[in-house]
Amino acid sequence: MWPYHPDLLATPVPRYTSFPTAAEFAAVDPGAYRNALMQAEGEISLYVHIPFCEKICFYCGCNTGAAGRRQRVVSYLDALHSEIETIAALLPDSAHIGRIAFGGGSPNAITPEDFERLTAALQDNFDCPDPVFSIELDPRTMTEEWAATIARTGIDRASLGVQTFAAQCQKAIGRVQSEEMIVQTVNWLRDAGVTSLNFDLMYGLPEQTEGDLLDTLHRTRVLGADRIALFGYAHVPHIVPRQRAIDASNMAGQDGRFAMAKLGYSYLCTHGYVPVGFDHFAKPGGDPLAHAALCGGLRRNFQGYTDDRANTLIGLGSSAISSFPGLLAQNEKNSGRYRMQASQGRLTASHGILRSDDDQKRGAIIESLLCQGHARIPEAIRSEIAGRLCPFTVRGLAAMEGDYLTILPDGLPYTRTIAALVDPYHAESQRRFSSAV
Repeated sequence: MWPYHPDLLATPVPRYTSFPTAAEFAAVDPGAYRNALMQAEGEISLYVHIPFCEKICFYCGCNTGAAGRRQRVVSYLDALHSEIETIAALLPDSAHIGRIAFGGGSPNAITPEDFERLTAALQDNFDCPDPVFSIELDPRTMTEEWAATIARTGIDRASLGVQTFAAQCQKAIGRVQSEEMIVQTVNWLRDAGVTSLNFDLMYGLPEQTEGDLLDTLHRTRVLGADRIALFGYAHVPHIVPRQRAIDASNMAGQDGRFAMAKLGYSYLCTHGYVPVGFDHFAKPGGDPLAHAALCGGLRRNFQGYTDDRANTLIGLGSSAISSFPGLLAQNEKNSGRYRMQASQGRLTASHGILRSDDDQKRGAIIESLLCQGHARIPEAIRSEIAGRLCPFTVRGLAAMEGDYLTILPDGLPYTRTIAALVDPYHAESQRRFSSAV
């Protein structure tokens, strides 16, 4: 399974949760964002960013900060409520909300009362007939009161930042959490009515062995995770300064990372999980993500693989990204500037990119390759990528038959690298992106 070709994995590539990627964002006209909001229609998804954590992990590249100062949190939430009102007033009557996702940071870094007020504001301001709620949670700050809030607000999908059960790895990345803490969180969430529970896990961590990874996968399975996201740790301290606290001297090289990815895929596929792309897994027989993967309905957005069919995603909160067919727009990253602008009733989108027809065409190809494993390639793009695709086809990793490009079984871990061939923005840089595996 999975032949190892290090030369084909040498260049870092984007994760392609959008196209073009955020690396291509530049200043964007607020008027373009306003127009996109006013023209949105049908089912829309919302993403709400809570940029706070009680404890900051060394590895984390998210836009988040410590939640220790209460006034700072209150000020941010006030601004977020203002943005909710501003955005909702611009949407046409034909728009309705199908999904609401809370991420961060850690949404459970705010108080349960603040969270309930936030969900009430969303439902009061937007047309939300029966939204699907999902939330990211930090087990280290999970409480019984928070579980009761999850039950009252009707959240049925949750994702836990577990990463690893290996104590030495937890210490190395600044995320120490006991198994008992995670078990208690799982029990609370199940009792609260959460039916789809995801574990975020990592391979390629400092001091991590294949045995550590296997042990973490086993414990995750025993705890009954419905979904698993198994990511390769991206050590990019030149981009994420807090990662400088991590000693990278005892971290697996590319060959070790590849072996861990192979081990994780093999274990999960032989222990009751359906592969969703390369690094996500879901239990069959009821989980909508597994159904989407098996039936060709899988999509990809800023949350990764999803069964969400909405073509518009509106991001709320500092640094949140909105996605429209013709525009990607990111809110102001700086929390202070975001709070000032949102509190004044102004749109906070400051960066992004207008998506040309060619961008949309290439984005659809990349999404199809990552989600379905094949895509129709127009003649002009086939001619453009033919030479660079050759190393993958001659090694049996991909096949071009007529105008269809297919990722073959041995080529699965090379999917992002193959997709990057279609990306005209992608510079072969060691600094901008993470390892493909």
